[in-house]
Amino acid sequence: MYETWTFKHKPKTLSEVIGNKEAIKKLVEWIKSWDKGIPKKRAAFLYGPPGVGKTVTVEALANDLKMEFVEKNASDYRTEENIKRFAGLASQYGTLFGRKRLILLDELDGISGKEDRGGLGAITRIVKTAMCPIVLIANDPYDPRFSTLRSLCLMIEFKRPHSREVAAFLKKICLKEGIEAEEAALKFIAQRAHGDVRSAINDLQALAQGKKKLTYDDVSWLAYRDRKEKIFDVLRLIFYSKTCDGAKRAISMSDVDPDMLFEWIYENAPYHLKDPHDLAEAMEALAKADIYRGRVRLTQDWKLASYTMDLMTAGVAMARKKTKPSGWIPLRFPERIKWLSKTKAERQLRSAIAGKVKRKCHISAKRAVEEYIPYLRIIFENNPEMAAKIADGLGLDQEMIVYLAGKPSKAKKIIGLVP
Repeated sequence: MYETWTFKHKPKTLSEVIGNKEAIKKLVEWIKSWDKGIPKKRAAFLYGPPGVGKTVTVEALANDLKMEFVEKNASDYRTEENIKRFAGLASQYGTLFGRKRLILLDELDGISGKEDRGGLGAITRIVKTAMCPIVLIANDPYDPRFSTLRSLCLMIEFKRPHSREVAAFLKKICLKEGIEAEEAALKFIAQRAHGDVRSAINDLQALAQGKKKLTYDDVSWLAYRDRKEKIFDVLRLIFYSKTCDGAKRAISMSDVDPDMLFEWIYENAPYHLKDPHDLAEAMEALAKADIYRGRVRLTQDWKLASYTMDLMTAGVAMARKKTKPSGWIPLRFPERIKWLSKTKAERQLRSAIAGKVKRKCHISAKRAVEEYIPYLRIIFENNPEMAAKIADGLGLDQEMIVYLAGKPSKAKKIIGLVP
């Protein structure tokens, strides 16, 4: 059974929370002010980008102070009736054993418009009369809907922690998991997360789980990943949607290049569609999508792209018929993209050699790669004298000679013979 590291290694106390020391200090002081009576601001409004520790800070605070902790996602309790039933009663009455209570309403952004049916209004009224601390959390506190709440709450901003702090936390996780990780690898993951601790931990788990050692080469290809979108959310929407429209909506919420998204789906389909018949149907849909991708590239008829999108999203989603839920399944980065990243330097070098052959022999670069370079490698590996003359004629530099010779020792001999 897999366990997400974001849950397994979640901070239990405030001392373990990464960054935002000033925000945490402000929150603690506000909580302790309740010991002297009800403060002017009966609620604290925590805000900032996702993944920076807002929720875990409140949980750790309640744990440190031995408070009864009542937590709900506000987006799950949209209506006035539900909000009052949950938070209204909890905010007015004491606990059974006399412990202090702390109420958290998370994901306030999820309450929207007409669907609320008075949800935000109910929260506002509860905040005005609360007899215990209430904490509200949202990513964007300056949404016009929250204007009244802002005036009633103590506003506390959570900022993105420094990559240095994130890398240090990742190192602690690796030590607990028995993984020897290179500093450069952890630093790279932290920098790519841009302060999103949750994202960094997810990346670390996807890359390091099951390994004893994590190197920079294992993570460097992350540079090819587009972090503009929550690719994991997009993929889960595709694999677990009940309707075609639900799966196709993944395209509209994703800025990831369609070709890149195709690679993600292709890589992960076998792990999320366990039934052989379901997997076969999904692969058939992906195969057809790939055919249309090829037609688009060949003909530049972009009308065909819609067929590609429908097949790789709705086609895959509707393939799920007999596969049973099996708990949390980690999403894997596309091996093909990883391989392309690792071999990028080699491919660039090969293209550079092909360019020199192309100009000298008046052929296409493709033909130079496919027909000439294999023979050049045989010559450079077995005939240093001839290789030196060819290198001189083509104007190859030392790096190109090493690539063709295969071994530094052979390349050194060739370089010594070049006029």
